Parts: sequence; structure tokens; C-alpha cells
Amino acid sequence: MDNESFKKGLKDGIPIGLGYFAVSFTFGMMAVSGGLSTWQAVLISLTNLTSAGQFAGLDIITSSGSYWEMALTQLIINLRYCLMSFSLSQKLKRDVPWGHRYLVSFGITDEIFGVSASQEGKISPFYNYGAMCVAIPGWTLGTLVGAISGNLLPDFMVSALSVAIYGMFLAVIIPPAKKNRAVLGVVLGAMAVSTLFSVVPVLQKISSGFVIIITTLLVAGIAAHFCPIEEEEGGTRES
Repeated sequence: MDNESFKKGLKDGIPIGLGYFAVSFTFGMMAVSGGLSTWQAVLISLTNLTSAGQFAGLDIITSSGSYWEMALTQLIINLRYCLMSFSLSQKLKRDVPWGHRYLVSFGITDEIFGVSASQEGKISPFYNYGAMCVAIPGWTLGTLVGAISGNLLPDFMVSALSVAIYGMFLAVIIPPAKKNRAVLGVVLGAMAVSTLFSVVPVLQKISSGFVIIITTLLVAGIAAHFCPIEEEEGGTRES
């Protein structure tokens, strides 16, 4: 047990856990309003740890989508975690056993990856365990409180609070879109394609899960073709 690394992970994980609590609160309310029970919503948050994947999955569940639809949607949305795991595995000390590596990979989220990758030199898996010990309860407890609140609050308040998730997504996409035209193009392209699926009669018949899959692959593929990230000789990258 690396106590120092664990304590540092706990400290760095506090703001992550607080942020997760606020976002998962909305997920808990939406899950209950969509027909899931409180324990089902909490179990999803405890075992998935992915905001975008969970909200997309919730939409598929409420629309009675297929298992294949769910599997493909989660694969595409969460594929970035595979890349993060590859990168973070190089930050771990070489003598870290496979068991610890698997546990670390379970708790990888965008934020935990960010704080782990920013550490100088090699890191101990106990640093990640410390961050996970705050982040995972924050995400799960937020879901629990949101689910309970969804059962107690009047409908108009639940509807108002459920808008918070869209505010979070806007906060994620607007800053990089203002700095990078390629990101702005991806955002606008995704909006345009999603609009087509919602207004064209033939496309409206396609389920929400496959709409996410098609939109992601189409827009990301076009962006990768027309706006590739090139590596210079020095190793730096520019778009």
C-alpha cells in the first residue's frame, strides 16, 4: 500500500467527485422519470462511470432498443477510454501487476485520466485508487439523490432540473469550439445530421441509438479526412 500516493489521489479526486455528484444528480432524475427504479439507476452509475454513455444508454432503454444497439452505442461512445488506458498504462510503474492494471482501467474517466496523466514521472496505482474512492461514490451518490428527488419533487421541477445536463454539454463543447474551427465544424455537423434524423420522415423511423452511432461515425470520419492532425518532425502536433 502506497499511502502517500493514495492520499494524493484522494485530494485530487475531491473536485472530481463534487462535479460528478452534480451531473449524476440529473441522470438519477431522468432515469426515474424514464421508468427505472432507484436501485437500477444507482447500479448503472456504480458499474459504468460514463456520463455520455449512460445518458445515451438511458435513451435506448426508455425507447426499448435492442441489445445490439446498446452494445454498439456504448462501444463507439466509450472507445476513447481504450485509448486512455493504453496511454495511462505507460505511466504506471513497470512492476505493477496485471490485477492492479485492470482495476485502474475500470476507474478511468476523462477527469481521472487527466489528473493521472498530468503527474510527473511514473505513478502508483494507489494514486488512481485514491481518486476513484472519491469520484465513484460522488457519481453514485449523486445518482441516488437525484433518483430519490425525482420521486419526491413535482413534475415541473424535475423537468426544469433535467435541463442541467444540456448545460454541462454546452460547457464542454463551446470553449474548444471557439478555439478550433475543426471542433466547431464537428459540432455544427453533428447538429445538422441530428436535425435531419428528427425532421425527415424516413429517417425518423431509425431508433435513437443508431442515430448516435451513424452521426458519430459520419461526422467524425469526415472531420478526420478533411481536418487531420499532422505530426511535425519535432513531435508536436497541429490541426
